[in-house]
This record gives sequence, C-alpha cells and structure tokens, in this order.
Amino acid sequence: MITKSVSRFAPSPTGRLHLGHAYSALCAHDLAEAGEGRFLLRIEDIDQTRCRPEHVDGIYEDFCWLGLNWDRDVVFQSDRHSAYAAALDRIVTQGLAYRCWCTRAEVAASIDAPQGDVQPVYPGTCKGRGDPGDGRPYSWRLDVPEAVRRAGQLAWFDADAGEVEATPDRLGDVVIARKDAPAAYHLAVVVDDGWQGVTDVVRGRDLFDSTHIHRLIQHILDIRPPAYHHHKLIMDVTGTRLAKRKHAPTLAAMRADGVDPEALVAGLRAGVLPDGFCFSD
Repeated sequence: MITKSVSRFAPSPTGRLHLGHAYSALCAHDLAEAGEGRFLLRIEDIDQTRCRPEHVDGIYEDFCWLGLNWDRDVVFQSDRHSAYAAALDRIVTQGLAYRCWCTRAEVAASIDAPQGDVQPVYPGTCKGRGDPGDGRPYSWRLDVPEAVRRAGQLAWFDADAGEVEATPDRLGDVVIARKDAPAAYHLAVVVDDGWQGVTDVVRGRDLFDSTHIHRLIQHILDIRPPAYHHHKLIMDVTGTRLAKRKHAPTLAAMRADGVDPEALVAGLRAGVLPDGFCFSD
C-alpha cells in the first residue's frame, strides 16, 4: 500500500509571518501536494503568555494571500494538554526524566560559553537533587544519557543528508515540560507529529540538531519517525537569519506594499528571492 505524504507547518502565533515562514510553508505544501497527501496547519500556542489570537488570524490571511491550500481541521496545542501530560507521565514512569528547579540565570551561569558552532549543554545540576522544599516551580528534563543507554543506536532519514546517526547527547538534558506550561517544544512537537500521522517534517536547517533529540523521544514513546527535510534559511542583506524577534519584514507588510503574491510564490519555488534577501549556504 502506498502511503500518501502528510506534511505540516506549525507556527507560533507570537507575531506576523515573514518570508522565511512563507518559504517553509510552501516547501511543506508542495511536498504534500506532489504526494497527493495532506498539508496540515498546527498552531503552536502552548506559550499563552506570548501568543495572540490576532496573529492566528494573520496566519490564515497570509496563507490565503500565498494561495496555499491546507487541511481546515487546524490543531491548537492549547487543546492538547492532556496528551502532553500523558506522554510526560510515560517518560517519568520509565525513570527517564528529572525535576529541575534551576532558574534561567542559574542555568546560564552554570554553562560555559559555546565555542564556535558547539551549543552549550546543561550540566545536569538538578540530576539526583532533592526537592528544595520551598515550593518553587520546576521543569522536567530528559535524562538523555540514560535514555540513550537504553535505546542503543538510533538513526533518522534526512532528504539531503541521508541516513543520519542520532547523537542526542549534543543537546544535553533538554527541558521537555516547562515550569509554566505542560510541555516544551521538544516533547510537544514529537507527540503532535505522531498523533497527526505526519510522514514528512519540513523545517529549516536551524532545527537539524533538534532532530537528534526528537528521534530519541520518538523511540521512548514508540512513535514512528517521519522523514525529515531541512531546507536552507533565508537571510537579509546583512547575512542575518530572518526572525520575528529581530523584526524581519512581514508578509503583511509586503502585501501592503503591493507585492504580487503569485510572482513571489513562483520565485520561491524557483529559488529566486526578492531583492534584499538571500539563501544561507
């Protein structure tokens, strides 16, 4: 039986979409369309302190402007708390997670500054630490070394890199449930992709390293891994990756400036960007 492709685009409604989002969504959309499959839209609004309803409406507006067709059964992470709690309980029950009371400042102070492209790794300060007993909130961290020991060697498939040996240790004991939310990104995205039957994850190369952790969590939760497609990133004229926090030009602004969406989409499909933008190497 031939399995049809199921891809997704999963933005956080913390601001308006920019050109990088458009490129990623278009890549995922076209992959599903080529495979006569489904293109899903998932709203990652688990952080209710930063997410806004108006930005959800903006995502719909931008998708319509770009001419993208998506499955109208949109999933919101804010409706999925019980699923994340069940997944977390399963990991904790297996003895593969521990509580972490560290503040952000304490974590930053305990981690050496990264050298080159090497990302800082949490040193396991709270592993084996008892409850301080003062009622302070805590997050849950994945005990990566123990999970790796039990799992043995894992691998995942990338459309460009081919078969990739999973090395989750590179990110250390990541947070899987936050102090202020029922799940963190690494746990929520794996649970949701598995539940929605996503066969192909399309996202930027900046998330390539995260896939090593996701493969490990998939193994722990008995979730079948999808194929991964990590595409090039879009940069501005200064060589800076487009990001909401850096106030990248939005699609809404491009629309207001009279940009032709059909020409824009055709250019993105052909690998041609508007003036002032370039792809990463």
